[in-house]
Amino acid sequence: MERFNHLVAKTIPWLTLLMVLLTFLIVILRYVFERNWIWMQESVIYLHAFVFLFAAAYALSRDAHVRVDILYRPLAAKKKALVDLLGSLFLLIPACCVIFYQALPFVLDSWLVFEGSKDPGGLEAIFILKTAIPIFAFLLFLQALSIVHRSISTLRIAVS
Repeated sequence: MERFNHLVAKTIPWLTLLMVLLTFLIVILRYVFERNWIWMQESVIYLHAFVFLFAAAYALSRDAHVRVDILYRPLAAKKKALVDLLGSLFLLIPACCVIFYQALPFVLDSWLVFEGSKDPGGLEAIFILKTAIPIFAFLLFLQALSIVHRSISTLRIAVS
């Protein structure tokens, strides 16, 4: 499960680089050549969303999310595993399920009409952007399962 999230995470630097290059190009086109294309601006927004939504599970796998370290850091490995297990089972997994369940009709409705930009000249692919929401929930769910598995393994070793 973690391997899949790591594969997805390898796209993040490339998406970020593309976002930076597009932003640079937008600025040059606007202020040097007095050209402005909505689709380019919207593509930066799309890339920004993809970067954060797809990197969330990877950040969780690397323990890079914000937490209250004042309480967590001094705990022994067994207690950390218990906190991670309970947090994943009672907070993270239910949150992922709610996000996925709530996003699905929203995304399906968008796909049914191939929802596009409201702005003339914008990207005609809002349905693709919205699809990132349930994918985000699914990737986070997979990482939560990995944390549950790792925590149970740690607790079993501590008991042995």
